[in-house]
Amino acid sequence: MAKVRGAIVVDTVTCKGCSLCVESCPTDVIRLAAEVNAKGYNYAYMENPEACIGCANCAMVCPDSCITVYKVKVAEAV
Repeated sequence: MAKVRGAIVVDTVTCKGCSLCVESCPTDVIRLAAEVNAKGYNYAYMENPEACIGCANCAMVCPDSCITVYKVKVAEAV
């Protein structure tokens, strides 16, 4: 049986770098990028994707609905 973990996709164009997602993440997955988007904001990204549990806290607190959360099947090592 395959394991399931979480994954997020951040719309880096509309992200304002407010850090609410960073603060709400219980597994310390999300960080703000050193780079900026076209609007000059440091956007959010998954720094530690293996730790994502797909709880969706980040998507719930995002004021601009920039984050989509997915469940991803991970093949187990044999």
